[in-house]
Amino acid sequence: MKLSRFYELAIKYGRERDPRPRFKKGYADSAILCGEPDLEVKKILVGIDIEAPEILLADRLRQESGLDLVLAHHPEGRALARLSEVMAVQADILARAGFKRKAAKEFLEERMQEVERRLLPQNHTRPVDAARLLDLAFMCCHTPADNHAFWFISKLMKEKKPKTVQDIVSILEDVPEYRQAAKDCLGPRIILGSPRRPAGKILVEMTGGTEGSKDIFEKLSSAGVRTLVSMHLSDEHLKRVKDANLNVVIAGHISSDTLGLNLLFDRISQEEELQFIPCSGFKRIIRN
Repeated sequence: MKLSRFYELAIKYGRERDPRPRFKKGYADSAILCGEPDLEVKKILVGIDIEAPEILLADRLRQESGLDLVLAHHPEGRALARLSEVMAVQADILARAGFKRKAAKEFLEERMQEVERRLLPQNHTRPVDAARLLDLAFMCCHTPADNHAFWFISKLMKEKKPKTVQDIVSILEDVPEYRQAAKDCLGPRIILGSPRRPAGKILVEMTGGTEGSKDIFEKLSSAGVRTLVSMHLSDEHLKRVKDANLNVVIAGHISSDTLGLNLLFDRISQEEELQFIPCSGFKRIIRN
């Protein structure tokens, strides 16, 4: 499979799992960072985070057994610099949860500007430069994978209809990626609310670049949301959630990223068989 085709399929399938109906655009946080579009790709080193050390590892693996592409989940280079642009999807997710769309966009715009400012001073080209110097093909695939995790967990919650907060954790623990994470002491857990507390209306936070506005949780509570199921939550966000009296289940960051990548790779591999070499937190689990 050519590198360009791999990238095209990642974007195509990402759109199909996007929370926005009929979404036709691309994703600023996913890009081919190094490598010719017509490069033939068969063997791929995949990591949740790829930095210069993983690039050096990839070069060593290429020397020993061959390697065609290095793929990071989290964005690097220009894709990291543009991370804030993909956060717009969060407004649609909030609207589906009963939040007023206009208000959601206003809250989100401020947070997007905050994220953009935070990224400005970062030296985000380091792994890209390393890959270029070693002549390694390098790409990142962020929101397309996260969309798959969002779709999967949202569908799971609708099907299983958890009654309590503990039920949510039990449902997640049946997912192979979260079951593996539990073995590594990083399984799903309740960080706010008691296990027996009613789950009520659930908002799944699994896509949209990074955490959204810190000022929306009271509004979400007023809209009827009772429980958040998130990849992660900062201490500042957590304090605001506590004030809003919401339950919070942390599914797991790396495990949720892994879930999204696995679901995406399963679909891409239907066109052509590929070999994925896991590293940096990623574990390949095949469903089909």
